[in-house]
Formats: sequence, structure tokens, C-alpha cells
Amino acid sequence: MSFEELLRVQSNTRTRVCKQVTGGKKTAKPAKATVKQQQGKKGPLEMSAKKPVPFLRQVVSVTKKVRRDPRFDDLSGEYKPEIFMRTYSFLDNIKKQEKEMIQKQLKKCRNVEQKEKLQQLLNRMTQQEQAREKQQKLRERELSLKRQQRELAKQGKKPFFLKKSEKRKLELAEKYAELKRSGKLESFLNKKRKRNAIKDKRRLPSQKNL
Repeated sequence: MSFEELLRVQSNTRTRVCKQVTGGKKTAKPAKATVKQQQGKKGPLEMSAKKPVPFLRQVVSVTKKVRRDPRFDDLSGEYKPEIFMRTYSFLDNIKKQEKEMIQKQLKKCRNVEQKEKLQQLLNRMTQQEQAREKQQKLRERELSLKRQQRELAKQGKKPFFLKKSEKRKLELAEKYAELKRSGKLESFLNKKRKRNAIKDKRRLPSQKNL
């Protein structure tokens, strides 16, 4: 037997012995864990670098705060303008005192820039006061109409409901009566005529288009 044949026989016998020892089965490799075991009970959890970690992750669960708007919440009760105005009527007295104080400062002020600022503030407060008075008159009118409707309902008659156009006519009548009492009706009518004349002039075709 040659030397090469002897080596071949030895290698065959070795492979046969190895297969008998292992039972002819290959050893399975342990699977790679994506998450490593914690180092101790209180150790941090190590994530595998092969699996991308999400950009936004919830570490601690936070309870979402629910905000409520008291204007549209039933817990705040029903809004009633009469009760509201009666409850906060002291604010009108405070605003009146502030207006008087600004008027005194305006008389004493000599600085032109500061005087202009005070005048603007005074004008704004006057406009707000006029708007409040207008709202108050509208509420009083609505309350009087409701009282009339209740009286008619008690008498067994059918209550009447004014349309928007009729309410508008009543507002204009009250406005004209107030202007007449204050002596400003003529100036108001002149201004209104000028505005209407300007509107009519804009509607007319220009000479270029003729």
C-alpha cells in the first residue's frame, strides 16, 4: 500500500469515528439576541445596534391634560347678560373714575406727544362707553318686548315677534330721537347726505367711459 492510500484510509476512519460520537448531527449555533440581558436587576436594558431605535419613544407615560373653555362648558352655568351686568356693575364706576383722571391729566399735560397718547386713550374709552350704553339700551328694549309678550300670553292672546327689519326701524327711531334731544340731528343728517352723495358719484360712469 502506498503512502497516499494510507493517508486516505486514516482520514476516512477519523471522519467515521467523529460521526459516531456526535450521532451524525451538526451542533446548532446559538441565535443572536436582539436585546441583551440586563446587567443586574436594576441595570438598564441594552438595545441592539442592528435594530434602529425609534426617534420618538414614550419613556414615561404622561396623562394628557384636558383643558376646558368656561364659555362653552355646562359646568359654568348658563350665560345671562342681566345677571352678568348686575354682578360686574362696579367696573363701570372704576372706568368712569379712570376717564375723569385721564381728563385731568390731559388738561395739565404740556408734552405734545404725551398729550396725543392721552387724547387717543380718552377717545377709545369714550367709544367703549358709548358701545356699552348702546348694548344696554338694546337689552332694555328686548326685556320690554319680552314683558309685553308675557302679558299677552297671560291674557290668552297670541304673542308677536318682531323681525330684524322692524327691530332696525325701532333702533333708527330711537337714534333720531336721541340726536334731536341733544341738538345733533342737523349735523348728522348733513354728514349722511354727503356720504350718500359720494356713493352716488362713484356709481355714475366716468367721462372717460363716455
